[in-house]
Amino acid sequence: MKVYKNYDDLPKIKFPRGQEVFISDSTIRDGSQMPGVVMSKNHKLQIFEYLHQIGIEKLETFVFNHRDKEAAKSMLNKGYEFPEVTGWARANPADIDLVLEMDGIEETGILMSVSDSHVIDKMGLPSREAAEEKYLDALQYAVDHGLRTRAHIEDMTRADNYGFVFPLVEKLIEIDPDCIIRLCDTLGMGIPFEGVDEPYGIPTMVKYLHDEMNVKNIETHVHDDFGLGMANTLAGYWHGANWSSLTFLGIGERAGNTEIEKVVLFLHERIEGFDKYNLEAVTEFARFMEREIGIRVPRNKAVVGKNIFAHESGIHTAGVIKNPFTYEAYLPELVGGKRLLLIGDSSGLEVLRHKVEETLNELMGVEAKVLKQDPRLKEIQDHIHRLYDEELRVSSISDEELRGYVEKYFMFEPIVESETHEKTNIR
Repeated sequence: MKVYKNYDDLPKIKFPRGQEVFISDSTIRDGSQMPGVVMSKNHKLQIFEYLHQIGIEKLETFVFNHRDKEAAKSMLNKGYEFPEVTGWARANPADIDLVLEMDGIEETGILMSVSDSHVIDKMGLPSREAAEEKYLDALQYAVDHGLRTRAHIEDMTRADNYGFVFPLVEKLIEIDPDCIIRLCDTLGMGIPFEGVDEPYGIPTMVKYLHDEMNVKNIETHVHDDFGLGMANTLAGYWHGANWSSLTFLGIGERAGNTEIEKVVLFLHERIEGFDKYNLEAVTEFARFMEREIGIRVPRNKAVVGKNIFAHESGIHTAGVIKNPFTYEAYLPELVGGKRLLLIGDSSGLEVLRHKVEETLNELMGVEAKVLKQDPRLKEIQDHIHRLYDEELRVSSISDEELRGYVEKYFMFEPIVESETHEKTNIR
């Protein structure tokens, strides 16, 4: 019989292809295009530092204006191995020249839009053939000038892949066999399920690139318009992709991108033998983005939301007090978080007892033990219930309020019986 009573008991899974996987961050590039977001040079440098602490392999950045270039230079001057600073260019020599001017950048992404809407309507090109010529010339130019390349195949999940995209990729790989082919689900149209083909099926596209075309480096870049960003990104890895392009907190245009913190956590906790990323800075990183960039982080946001380790209901808090594994998918320390036990209208005596003990410890400077049968606990609980039942309170009881209750019911009556200098029983 299998018994799962702690985190180490739970089995981990393996990617069926067994490939090593990597992450390229696009917070500074794609994330900066989020409406209302403006990143200063110092913002970008701090994001770079957090990515370095986590251990992300690459980041991509624009180098179009002076602020972009100064930020990129400062990042390069840090001399870090990770994340590698890579460039970004439209499919023309002038953009690629801007990347070449940045001493220290050795790889660039090249934008290659492939849906007819993008080729004809957005770019104003006369045909797919004209787009293909433009893209091949740009990649050849970058390779001829010594750059490693990443083909950003934009809007692939709304394109004619068998008729246009796969033949284009075949020619790109002839020019640069190591080119990273970035499968872009630009409007979040992708589907993560096997058996779905043209043009939505992420598994089908990845497997075709990997198995039929022998593409060495496949990367997913998934937007979250239908809420499938995480699912499609993992489907990419599952079926043979070795890279994913992500942003922290999923920031980006419209519904944003797949979140880097979610993918890193999944890899670290759920994939066997995967421990190359350090997640201890992600909660601090989220607070920085909220404070400095103005990104509102929902309280129930996975990994970094303030409610992830907050417990209020009686059943949940009692379980967590006895064993965090009962109601926490991972420990707060893993992601730099902190457990919060809250008192509210659904809280039971166990969490109240626990919180009263904590408060007494702070006030008295000794370890206090409060019995669950203590009538003063019930008096405090009844008082709190009246707040919700009669005064229609809609918020939790703050630590300051609880301190007041503890002082009123426990401190003002001299009935503390010391057992030792270490422990006090309050009966």
